[in-house]
Amino acid sequence: MEDLMARIVIDQRVMVGKPIIKGTRITVDAILDSLASGMTIEEIAKDYVVKVEDVRAAIAYARKIVAGEEVVPLEA
Repeated sequence: MEDLMARIVIDQRVMVGKPIIKGTRITVDAILDSLASGMTIEEIAKDYVVKVEDVRAAIAYARKIVAGEEVVPLEA
């Protein structure tokens, strides 16, 4: 998992600090949008000219962020 996380970087000078695939300007949210639209991991990697592991890293990063969210139930 740590190997995957090393593929994601945040740099305020690149894409206004959004998480990106290291060495690119491709954001994690762009990868997730493509995945949500029905593209396969392989199709995304080919379209963005990144490795399949980079796409998997974006998914793992998003999972890590969501897993850390605090859930506050709404009152009925």
